[in-house]
Amino acid sequence: MQADVNPFSLLGNRGDVTESDNVMKKNGPNPDEHGLSRLVDSHGRIVRYLRLSITDRCNLRCIYCCSNARQTCIPHPQVLRYEEMARMVGIMARMGVVKVRLTGGEPFARKGCDDFLFMLHKRFPDLDLRLTTNGTLLEPHIPLLQQVGVKVVNMSLDSFDRDTFARVTGRDMLPAVLASLDKLLAAGIKVKINAVAMRGINDGQMDDFVHAARSMPVDLRFIEFMPMGSGTLWNENTFWPASEIRAEAEKRIRLLPVRDDLAEAGPARMFAVAGGQGRLGFITAVSCHFCGSCNRLRITSDGNLRTCLFDDKEYGLRDMLRNTTVTDAQIGQILSQACAEKPIGAELLASRTKEAVASKQMVGIGG
Repeated sequence: MQADVNPFSLLGNRGDVTESDNVMKKNGPNPDEHGLSRLVDSHGRIVRYLRLSITDRCNLRCIYCCSNARQTCIPHPQVLRYEEMARMVGIMARMGVVKVRLTGGEPFARKGCDDFLFMLHKRFPDLDLRLTTNGTLLEPHIPLLQQVGVKVVNMSLDSFDRDTFARVTGRDMLPAVLASLDKLLAAGIKVKINAVAMRGINDGQMDDFVHAARSMPVDLRFIEFMPMGSGTLWNENTFWPASEIRAEAEKRIRLLPVRDDLAEAGPARMFAVAGGQGRLGFITAVSCHFCGSCNRLRITSDGNLRTCLFDDKEYGLRDMLRNTTVTDAQIGQILSQACAEKPIGAELLASRTKEAVASKQMVGIGG
């Protein structure tokens, strides 16, 4: 199933690259007055994007996120306080991060999420602040998203069929998600729909997906089912590769290749839908890697830095954040050291000796 490719040759350099970035690659990062320097790993990849999980709690039980394992939520005292998360955002912003996405679990399952969004917007008004949500609790918070300048929301939506949605998520809540989707579009907020593609589950619903991309101004991105987490349901029978997904879509519509501007560049290969309002995209996390352009780090809700989704190695930050003698520069040093050790996820995937590439479930990492 693995393609024999150089991960750095795939999709070119699709990160937010500027002339100053090229100079930095050549001359190395320059620390600021507080000793904080830009985050560049040993492969020359520049970190500009943080995915920050604010909770591992969720009101859904998606089969690809929670797997078959029994979910035990992180005890509340071990979860980072919002002030601690804001401090991390500030440190990483000074180290070159320009985009922060709040994830979960479900962000709005945590009390005070609205206040945290206000806090981030007030302290970092130039930050590109985004959100990933399952949409079930979102509708009443949409005016808030407009207020704090959230321009893009990623919504997890694996089926437009109510029975399939309930099968995938364990909850019959599709109407609430569709209501949130309508309100987001009415508010002028860009929506990226993320659909995990699973053979035998939602592979017979391409008509619904194509209709959504035709009739709504959304980016609908198919994500290849990844072998993540202990007890994963992933196997060769449930894996639906992007090449086959695209072929199925092209039986119904004509796809026109597009190239996002630098601010929107990411892992999805996007296509305009001829005669439609939206676009279709394919995130080839398993079949055709895009590690060469990876520009992100992750922080889990309990304060662990994760440099690669496929790597279970984590760097504990919570105790440092709660130690009043630890400075931002010392935390920045840990970030720099961890970034320097950032692996190539494609190599981890190819060399795995068990079904799952990482033992931690997605709900505990952050989507």
